[in-house]
Amino acid sequence: MSKVTKRKHVMNETLWDDYELPKENQSIVKVLKSRGNNLHEIQTPTGEEYLVSMPGKFRKNIWVKRGDYILVEPIEEGDKVKAEIVKIMNKGSIKYYKENNVWPKEFDDNKKEELKENDDDLFVNTNRAHMKSYSSDIDSSDSSDSDSQSDDK
Repeated sequence: MSKVTKRKHVMNETLWDDYELPKENQSIVKVLKSRGNNLHEIQTPTGEEYLVSMPGKFRKNIWVKRGDYILVEPIEEGDKVKAEIVKIMNKGSIKYYKENNVWPKEFDDNKKEELKENDDDLFVNTNRAHMKSYSSDIDSSDSSDSDSQSDDK
């Protein structure tokens, strides 16, 4: 199988096209930080923190960042790494889980979702000067002030 074909299959598997509910042994967790070597530190709804691993088929195809929600399945081997990533959740899957009352109440952050929807949180490029537009009242008063100051000199 070529790299492109493999990537296509992996992306289809991880994306939430099927919207299936988690099985009994699977749980929803939040990513706290990346530890390297495809290990991620996560937090469960109960507040427990441990490491999860990313399966080999996802590596170099899927990226997980801090604050993402993922579906994990526990593994028996190992003391520190206690689970393996099954799926990475997106907005659609989170909405689907909330509609089916599967979403943990501890992860319910309405404030964060509202903030993300505002345009105020968009990235502002600080490398370029911004042209501020003022009303004509301010412009006329500024120009008259600058004229009177230049007359004083």
